[in-house]
Amino acid sequence: MKLMWEYGLITASIWIMVVGVYFFKFPNHFAFGGVTGFSTVVSAVTSWSAGDFTFAANMVLLLVGFLFVGRQFGVKTVYASILMSVSLSVLEKLYPMDTPFTSEPVLELVFAILLPAVGSAVLFNIGASSGGTDIIAMVLKKYTSFNIGTALLLADVFAVACSFFIFGPTTGLFSSLGLMAKSLMVDGVIENINLCKCFNIVCDDPAPICDYIINRLDRSATIYEAQGAFTHHKKSVVMTTMKRGQAVRLRNYIRSVEPTAFMMVTNSSEIIGKGFLSN
Repeated sequence: MKLMWEYGLITASIWIMVVGVYFFKFPNHFAFGGVTGFSTVVSAVTSWSAGDFTFAANMVLLLVGFLFVGRQFGVKTVYASILMSVSLSVLEKLYPMDTPFTSEPVLELVFAILLPAVGSAVLFNIGASSGGTDIIAMVLKKYTSFNIGTALLLADVFAVACSFFIFGPTTGLFSSLGLMAKSLMVDGVIENINLCKCFNIVCDDPAPICDYIINRLDRSATIYEAQGAFTHHKKSVVMTTMKRGQAVRLRNYIRSVEPTAFMMVTNSSEIIGKGFLSN
């Protein structure tokens, strides 16, 4: 069941990315973001369409991945890469895009950045990727001491620089803006997906609170003893972490059973341990 859910997420994520790339990125010649960024440049100077070049490049990169990375090369990434390549090629046949979807390039740039960022974030979150330049990163990581982030950034910068000469300064500047915003958007979406609430609850009676956390919210907690600095009264501190929806329920419950409890609630997007991210 978990495997079906993960592949369903991969499929939905890839289709979100495909919509952003095909309907908003390709028609406007926005040249940022790995293989699809290079595809816009290549399609302008050769007889290749952007979708066909993406398909061919991804298939070659998959072969390179199998040859040089071997078993570490994830099945999820293979599925995602093939699905994306096939989907773009099929859309080119079913719904040719000769002109931009709208007459608002700024609006289209937003969707060209946002939709692939959301799809990429979901893929990264379940241990997959859409292939492309990520495969090059895997090979570089295994066989060289190159700074992978710098290498991939230079590749993106080269594609954007080409867009200045091929499509003009307006498209080049839009592509530059997209390149700068892309990584920030992916990081932001990933953090939002993984966002958890961390509680430190200072209370007199931790028993009902811990019982609610364990039996109603299916989470655990840690209790430690404390002492008020002003009153010197003995207190208990309950420390726990949970998802946002559960946090609202816990906060409301604490207010009902011990209104005087002191709660410190903080946000975190990287909780490592049982029930959250693996080590």
